[in-house]
Amino acid sequence: MSRPVRVLSLYEGFFAGGARILHSDLVSGLHSSAGQEHAVLSIASAAGRESTVQQMEDDPRYRRLRAAGVGITALGRTAGVHPPERTSFTDEELLRAADAVAAADVVLSLKEQPVGLLLALRDRGLIPDVPVAVCLHRSDPLHSGPALGWLVEATATGLVTATVSCAESTSEAYARAGVTADSRFVIANGIDTDRFRPGDTAGDRATRDRLGISDGAPVVVFAARFDAMKDPGLFLRSAAAHARTDPDTHYVLCGAGMTWDNAAFAALAHESGVAPSSRVHPLGIVEDMPSVYRIADIVALTSAFGEASPLCLVEGAACGATPVTTDVGDAARRVEGIGVVTSHDASEIAAAWTDVLAGRGGLREAALASRPRFGRDRMIEEYRSAVEDLVAARAAEDVALAG
Repeated sequence: MSRPVRVLSLYEGFFAGGARILHSDLVSGLHSSAGQEHAVLSIASAAGRESTVQQMEDDPRYRRLRAAGVGITALGRTAGVHPPERTSFTDEELLRAADAVAAADVVLSLKEQPVGLLLALRDRGLIPDVPVAVCLHRSDPLHSGPALGWLVEATATGLVTATVSCAESTSEAYARAGVTADSRFVIANGIDTDRFRPGDTAGDRATRDRLGISDGAPVVVFAARFDAMKDPGLFLRSAAAHARTDPDTHYVLCGAGMTWDNAAFAALAHESGVAPSSRVHPLGIVEDMPSVYRIADIVALTSAFGEASPLCLVEGAACGATPVTTDVGDAARRVEGIGVVTSHDASEIAAAWTDVLAGRGGLREAALASRPRFGRDRMIEEYRSAVEDLVAARAAEDVALAG
């Protein structure tokens, strides 16, 4: 193929979340290099999630893609808790989607939720003949709701030809759930280590001053949306237990819905024994996460299920924080040698935080030494190769059919 490979990514919408951060970073990286041209089709242009309404144009991922020259088309819906059913799409929406898909050589679906749109196109006889890969970022597909059934159907009928999983646990879980794509790729997450890096004294002091955290005070960061999957209650109970024995530590919570203005968060904090104080900082959505990670001693993850290869752990580690995580997905594998894996018991988590803070010097050195293994360049090249493999396989099929 003499021209660049044209790749279309399907998004359910633009709203805060690790998978969207990673995929948008990936698309920006691939689009800016030779050989591929990327575009995005988003089902929604706004999202009501985690007790907040997030507009597409306000989303950092959207702005980054536009700045990179990636074309973005939206069908104009508002995303909610559940993805749109295949029967809900209008003729106008399907015609616009069909045009976008027909202009691509390969389609990448960000998670399984947009597969309903592809099935709707096929149901109406509008699906162009292009290879489709679904990028998977969960380790518990049974929590995907109806979207799992859509993906099982789409792979069984050949509509979806490949899956790209961010973790071995993800690939294995979806295979057990009946996802039978012809090709299965596993490409571990990578981050921009130029962005996620250690700070400097002046910058770190400015962040501490902005948050009201004194120099030298220990900091535990929790970067997650307010969602049952992330188990914010477990983090809050752990913070309450830890604060009883360590009165100097500050607890910073970042993510959609993590604010006192969210009544559900405030109620959960009260139930967990955490009251508003100068040492508890629920910041909500934070665009400049590196500045927060750079003042952190610990980046905590208390997820109950669903995680595959959590970005927050490696983002924090790349800035010098020590990951402390529950054993979900590939989290234990990602923090091996640089972090701590705990049970889902608040007292054990609090004790682990205490131990980490007591040995911070060596642990920080280990985190920073791990930076090369977390870089995104390897991820981008592996995705480039996967896309090229899909194009080559389809070309070979066309030659065989012609013969």
